Amino acid sequence: MTQEEIYLAFEAHNRVAEQGGGEKAINKQKKSGKNTARERINMLLDEESFVELDKFVLHDCNNYNMQEKRITGDGIVGGYGRIDGRLVYVYAYDFTVYGGSLSRSNANKIVKLQKLALKNGAPIIALNDSGGARIQEGVMALSGYSDIFYQNIKASGVIPQISAILGPCAGGACYSPALTDFIFMVKESSYMFVTGPDVVKAVTQEELTQEELGGSTTHASKSGVAHFVGRNEEETLMMIRELLSFLPSNNMEDPPRTASGDSPNRTCEKLQTLIPDDPNLPYDIKELIEEVVDEHYFFEVMQQFAQNIVVGFARMNGRPVGIVANQPAYLAGVLDIDASDKAARFIRFCDCFDIPIITLEDVPGFLPGRDQEHNGIIRHGAKIIFAYVEATVPKITLITRKAYGGAYIVMSSKESGSDVNLAYPGAEIAVMGAAGAVNILHRSLGEEEKKKATDDYIKLFSNPYRAAEKGYIDEIILPKDTRRKLIQALEMTENKTETNPPKKHGNIPL
Repeated sequence: MTQEEIYLAFEAHNRVAEQGGGEKAINKQKKSGKNTARERINMLLDEESFVELDKFVLHDCNNYNMQEKRITGDGIVGGYGRIDGRLVYVYAYDFTVYGGSLSRSNANKIVKLQKLALKNGAPIIALNDSGGARIQEGVMALSGYSDIFYQNIKASGVIPQISAILGPCAGGACYSPALTDFIFMVKESSYMFVTGPDVVKAVTQEELTQEELGGSTTHASKSGVAHFVGRNEEETLMMIRELLSFLPSNNMEDPPRTASGDSPNRTCEKLQTLIPDDPNLPYDIKELIEEVVDEHYFFEVMQQFAQNIVVGFARMNGRPVGIVANQPAYLAGVLDIDASDKAARFIRFCDCFDIPIITLEDVPGFLPGRDQEHNGIIRHGAKIIFAYVEATVPKITLITRKAYGGAYIVMSSKESGSDVNLAYPGAEIAVMGAAGAVNILHRSLGEEEKKKATDDYIKLFSNPYRAAEKGYIDEIILPKDTRRKLIQALEMTENKTETNPPKKHGNIPL
């Protein structure tokens, strides 16, 4: 063959590989409202930055005449590229090839990328659209999943791992996303479940649609499996790009800083009147967050799940921070099982990647009740205190109103290792609210005497001054100065160094 013939043969081979399951399968994918694997990758990455690896891989299965059905690439498109100029690795399941099923061969492609990402200290992104393990391969496909899970766990806390669910994700396919740091889903077109609706019906007699069993709404609001939900594939992929703008490429790098035109000394007059005079009236903590962060922009995580606590990313004077805040507008901001899990995992993620944590505290306590106790609020609540104490990043806490009992302790108190603790003048730091305390201490008193005892308790405990006297609060600040004071505290702790005692790892109460 001449050189020209060799080049033409290569181009023909290349075109076949890029066709995946063929034109008919691609048209079917498009008709269902979904993009192809390559379109998704190109949408996610910087223009013309994608470099594909293992494009010509074929499977080795001979069962069920599979040797006659080999498709170039074998259902995984993967390689590396750039997002905002930064190196990332990405792989996408190609649903046009055997329904995006996992084989031993295409699992090897994924594992190769996982190892490259770990060696080169760059994030890895998985775009999932798969029916699960390739049945024709049996245990070989299952072993492929095992190797992927192994690499997920080895890379945890070293590089950011992100999963997008852009179609079905069933059976063993669910567990790689579950092992990654963040899961994105698409409204009404992506599903995750260990066992599908047909199996559930056969075993439990329950009749459920895919959406009811494992749709984006279910996982974003009930199970807490999904962290973000996009209205369509494009929005979902753009959200991944936005998330990465807050994160370092690996645990040895600092989070990326940006130039901010928002003055670090900007006052927030709106906050002077945000918190109601009546301590039992709600207010929206997100208004406070958006008022103090750069450009008023807050990138919330798990927005629909456990709404009594708010977590997410923002920037303060150009520096990425993680924010954990009680939400008085939902269940009065109490801590319950779901809120505890949500906060603890977010705190641990921030600590993995050296992202400072700002805690905004307005918490009346833990949610009481039989269901909470029977389902382990003690065990789940302990996760927050464990996560805060274990975290060695800068930790800044602001008590805006209530800080009662054990909830005060777990929400990054001075005693649990917070570096800077601030409070508004109206903050209440006590074992419990005044009325409840008086009913315990003076239950035999008449109404007038109880009223006086309540007033005395408020003067003694329902303020930040007793805590400030003992050094548990470093500074009492005016609400309008919140942004300036938080930035000052972040700048002061910028070079913080702290290490935990030598150990293999702690034993967080799971």
